Amino acid sequence: MLAVSTTCLRCCYVCVGAASLFVAPARAADSGPDTPAASPCGELTGAGTAGGGFPLRDGAVVDFVSGGRTTHGRLLVFRDGSLFRTYWQPQGSEEKYALASAGINGVRLISTPPQGEPARDGQPGVTTKPLLVLSCPTL
Repeated sequence: MLAVSTTCLRCCYVCVGAASLFVAPARAADSGPDTPAASPCGELTGAGTAGGGFPLRDGAVVDFVSGGRTTHGRLLVFRDGSLFRTYWQPQGSEEKYALASAGINGVRLISTPPQGEPARDGQPGVTTKPLLVLSCPTL
């Protein structure tokens, strides 16, 4: 899961620094530092934002773009102690997809029920670049 914590936990977690978001690499050895482990099939991008970045905040409007098609959605953030878990929910759907870290600026969308308690206090609030999606659901 794309999880945010005040301390780095393992390769699939995201750590929050004072002004940056660090995604621990989980990529092939021959990939460059900004290349995901597999070819992207889509992108999560901030709706209507310059550069496509978006805050990791409950309720943030985030679109999934794949094959020239845009699916509107929003982020759901859940908290378990100091750990934050981020999910994307398509507009008009009950389905929730965990953002599982897949290298630098890459995620996999995994359909799963949320874990933890809703984090509606604006946390963690770190802004990220658009994220390449390496496993695209059929929407």
